[in-house]
Amino acid sequence: MDENQFDHIADEELRRLSRSLDGFDPDELEADLSMGVLTITLGDGQRVVINSHRAAGQIWMAAFRKAWHFSPREEAGAWTWRTADAELHDTLSRLLSERFGRDVRV
Repeated sequence: MDENQFDHIADEELRRLSRSLDGFDPDELEADLSMGVLTITLGDGQRVVINSHRAAGQIWMAAFRKAWHFSPREEAGAWTWRTADAELHDTLSRLLSERFGRDVRV
């Protein structure tokens, strides 16, 4: 995959994630997407940072003293972002569900 294609699909994914967080109460969560970095600030001040990393060809996520590096995979005509054993949306959904004590889907 060339850099232009990576930038396109990574930027698209970050925008999709950002839009999926729009419905949250601002006291619970605020999401800010700027220059390839999605910063999610929770009401208690903790952060989840998700960014595209062109050199590695991955989307990186750091949260709660852990980090993940998701690589793009084309599956059934769509791009997904995966580690060996996790998917980006599922991982973020699980983390937020654990923090909020309810089911959260992003």
